Amino acid sequence: MGLVKRVKTARGRKISSTRWLERQLNDPYVQRAKAENYRSRAAYKLVELDERFGLLKGVGAVVDLGIAPGGWSQVVRRTTPKARIVGIDLLPTDPIEGVTILEMDFMDEAAPQRLKDALGGPADLVLSDMAANTVGHQQTDHLRTMGLVEAGLDFAVEVLKPGGAYVAKVLAGGADNQLVAAMKRHFTTVKHAKPPASRKGSSEWYVVAQGFKGERPYADPTPNTTHPE
Repeated sequence: MGLVKRVKTARGRKISSTRWLERQLNDPYVQRAKAENYRSRAAYKLVELDERFGLLKGVGAVVDLGIAPGGWSQVVRRTTPKARIVGIDLLPTDPIEGVTILEMDFMDEAAPQRLKDALGGPADLVLSDMAANTVGHQQTDHLRTMGLVEAGLDFAVEVLKPGGAYVAKVLAGGADNQLVAAMKRHFTTVKHAKPPASRKGSSEWYVVAQGFKGERPYADPTPNTTHPE
């Protein structure tokens, strides 16, 4: 086992900040991300979800909601280099070769159409690693997060090809019953997962909906290349 790195509490630095820095220095996913040139350890959450669910198999078009800093789109690019990828985030995101990035709030009413225009056709996969700003009140934080998941679902239903998939971050306890029921109306399978790269102390989980049942929203001459589980 490697030595655990300790960080001295510097003047002006909060204890919580020292603990965060110490955790970063000793996190194998952080070290791996640096070695493999991923922008964040979060990239491995998608890698592990893909290993379990086969999300990236044969995909030709992907939407990345909450793209910053770009780790998930990097994974998609490396796994399926020819896929069209469009991402959106309120935060600035450094360019990624082959990825169209929109710097705007996904909850802006103009955002869905901007994403559709940039994508230029239906999607095989909609990814959402969006997170609402937490206020420390569990019920409020849950409602804000579920609002993002629901908005992402509405968008996914509009853009996905039949057989497509939607993956979204949720908090501990997963998506609520009403939202899960809505997903089951649109997808053949809906499961919750916590990839190993998600820290044990974190409240985040992911909901994975596969096998989109809907009609094709675009007139798209290309065959569906998604293989639902």
